[in-house]
Amino acid sequence: MGFLLLRRLLLQGQQERRVGCKAILPELLGRTYSSDSTRFQERTLIAVKPDGVQRRLLGDVIKCFERRGFKLVGLKLLQANEGILAQHYQHLQKKPFYQELVQYMTSGPVVAMVWEGHEVVKASRAMVGETNPAEARPGTLRGDFSVHVSRNVVHASDSVETAQREIGLWFQSDELVNWECWDHKLLYEP
Repeated sequence: MGFLLLRRLLLQGQQERRVGCKAILPELLGRTYSSDSTRFQERTLIAVKPDGVQRRLLGDVIKCFERRGFKLVGLKLLQANEGILAQHYQHLQKKPFYQELVQYMTSGPVVAMVWEGHEVVKASRAMVGETNPAEARPGTLRGDFSVHVSRNVVHASDSVETAQREIGLWFQSDELVNWECWDHKLLYEP
């Protein structure tokens, strides 16, 4: 049996058994990739918000990203302060809900993560789902775990440029680990 066919069958079987990320865009799971290693260096910020930490959903979030084949290069648990949140949510500062957002984000610990992989920003947004859980598809993190737009469990960068800015806010460069993942070739090379 050919490698790509075997890989596709394994991914289909895994997809059927997923919990919390079971309906995540099958077309993304079945792609094949070139061996150009520079294409795999895209990074994104994923943050489990206080409601996700309080509800002990961190393992589900990590599991979803690991099963997707992304590589974790940064992780920390912290109490976000108003300074970092003002920078992170600068585009929302004039919105009427901004103060409530900051109050919520400082109400408990946040787990900030940096994930690396091919088109990780685009794929992460699909895995996380719409901001409003009522509009999020079942099988996405927000579709499965969120109940209200103000408590939507997880943040995901919305573009490569935003991801670079956000990673710089939440992590020092020496807090990110560059390492070789043994299954990188299995996942990304034909």
